This record gives sequence, C-alpha cells and structure tokens, in this order.
Amino acid sequence: MSTCATASREAAEPVAGTSATARTWLLIEQTGPWGTEALTESHLDPRIGRALEAAAENTGVRVALVRRPGRHADCHGAPARRAFLAHTAPDRPWIRTTSVTDPAALLHLDFARLGAGEHGGLWDPYDGEPLVFVCTNGKRDRCCAVLGRPLASELADSGAEAWEVTHIGGHRFSPTLFVLPYGYAYGRASAPLVKEAVASARDGRILLDHCRGRSAWERPAQAADLAVRELIREDRADAIDIVRCESVPPPVSSGKGANEAAEGPRHKDTSATAPAPSTAARNEVPAPTWAVTVAHRDGRCWLVTVQQRADGTPAPVSCGSPLGRPARMAVLSVRPLG
Repeated sequence: MSTCATASREAAEPVAGTSATARTWLLIEQTGPWGTEALTESHLDPRIGRALEAAAENTGVRVALVRRPGRHADCHGAPARRAFLAHTAPDRPWIRTTSVTDPAALLHLDFARLGAGEHGGLWDPYDGEPLVFVCTNGKRDRCCAVLGRPLASELADSGAEAWEVTHIGGHRFSPTLFVLPYGYAYGRASAPLVKEAVASARDGRILLDHCRGRSAWERPAQAADLAVRELIREDRADAIDIVRCESVPPPVSSGKGANEAAEGPRHKDTSATAPAPSTAARNEVPAPTWAVTVAHRDGRCWLVTVQQRADGTPAPVSCGSPLGRPARMAVLSVRPLG
C-alpha cells in the first residue's frame, strides 16, 4: 500500500527547511492513546489542553505530549508525569524538567518569558543524555505509527533517552524526530543515523545528513542555516546564527516570466527553445522569497536568498490527502558579505 512517506521518498523531496517551528518546547508526559488533536483528544483533560494551546499562542512556545515507547496503557488516574521545557536558540539552549501530578499547574507558566529564552531558575536543570522525540501519532498519519514506533522502541532498547511525541509536522518524512537541546529535526531517519545524531549532540554538534532544520527558526531561515553549514562544512551546533530574515518584495513586472523575475539573471532558463510564457504564467503571483542574513561566530556573514516553491513531483502531503505539490524551500544563492 502506497503511503505519503513512500511517495515523498520516491519523489526525492528535499527535507531541508521543513522542521516544526518552536523557540521553546513544552513537552508533557501523557500515557494512553492520542487522537488527531492530541492536546484535546487524549487522557489529558481537554479543558487543560485547550487552555495550554491558548496560553502558548504567539509566544514562541510549542506544546506537545510525549510518552515512553511502548507505554500506551490507559492510565486514567493522576500519576506523576514528567515535563520538559527546552529552549533551542543558539548560544543559550537549555532544558529544564520536573514531575507534575496536576497538569493544570502548567497553566501558571510565563509563556512569553519562556518563549524569549528566560526560565528564571524554574524547575531542575536537565543534564542527562540528549533527548530524542520521535513522532508516532498514528491518528494524525499512519506513517508516523508504522515507521515511527519501531524506531522509537529500537532507540529506547539501545539505551537512548527516547520518547514518542504527538506531532511535529512533516508526516511524509517519517520517521521524523527532533533532538534536544539544540532542536534540530531529522526526516527519513534510521536507528544508526539517530544514534549518530545523539552522539553529535553529546559533543555539541549536529548531523547534517537528513536534517530538516532547527526549530528555533522559521522555515526560510532553517534552509539558509543548512545551506551555509553545507557550504563550509560546519557542524558545531551554536556556531551559526540567524541575524535577519526579511521577505523580499515581488519584482516590478517587466515582461519576464514570474520565475525568471524572481530568480534574477543567475537563474534564468537556459533552454534555447523555451516557449514564451502564457498569459496565465505572466499573471502568476510571484513565489514568496526571503533574504536571510546568516552569521558565524568567527565574524563571517552570508546573505542567503530562499524561495518557496511548489514545482516538484505531485505527491500527497499526508496519507489519504489528494495529490499536490508540497511547498519546499529552495536556496537560490549564498553570497558572502564583506
């Protein structure tokens, strides 16, 4: 049976610039089954789930449920549950953890402050092994269950600090996961790759292979970060920072096709027999484009031009959805700044 993950893999869809965005994660242990919208469709009180979603909105904090691999028993009582807070921005990533019996207490957190990277001594510092969170929510997409759960179990059996997580986007890249403290996500992952990513995180580094991006940044910046890292072969987690990410205004129409105008002369169509653009093509809305300034801690800087495109092989964005062309972040140029 064909799945969205199979279609994406066969289409060679790039994974860079597809990570869920969250400067800070709030991860709450919740055993038992998860529904499509896990915060309100699980054994967590749905009123608390809705209140947590509302409290975190527009703060940079993303809330998700987690559980140990294989532990899906219907525990309806009020057992102590683990909670993690993790900030993923460069230079000051941190993880704090505690045990809570009443998740309603989490509603008293200062979400705006946490999203800005300030924990104020809250909870206990986490100083254990890097944390791995594998998306396994089969109610959201079957690929996450079929491919994610075996990976999470294998990682846990090998001694990794592995958890299942409800939803981090990009079902078609299953198995998909992210690693804390740095917040880099990976797609189409295998157990050997994840173990290498964990070993890298333990040493303050990241793995570029199959990397989707750092959750601290929006997707154009994720793609720019990875493009610079690939260019200079930089794997130190906090060596690269995003200084600025600005939307580029659409070009003034001059009779060129939309793609040529957006890309500029360095990326023009080189086909000698390319047909003239149709009226529909000339009237297309230009593809969203960003100028991203990327800085290295040694003082070097680059200007990276990133464009959102939907020109790949048609594929479903998730199992059961119609064929479409999922948006991707295409890096048009990487230019050093003086």
